[in-house]
Amino acid sequence: MNFNLRGAVIANVSGNSQQELEATIVDAIQSGEEKMLPGLGVLFEVIWEHADSAEKKEMLTTLENGLKNH
Repeated sequence: MNFNLRGAVIANVSGNSQQELEATIVDAIQSGEEKMLPGLGVLFEVIWEHADSAEKKEMLTTLENGLKNH
């Protein structure tokens, strides 16, 4: 069985509004379910691929600071 997780996640949220995307992200984080992590990874991959270098640097700074305080 060959399952395309990236394609499934992207198909599931394509066309969603910003509010719907936020609700999806918040729900995935708040549920604390491990099965949600791959989907969040796909969404992060989309963000990363469409960010410019300044946005990537800002994300890395935020991530670094978040990990220090975690």
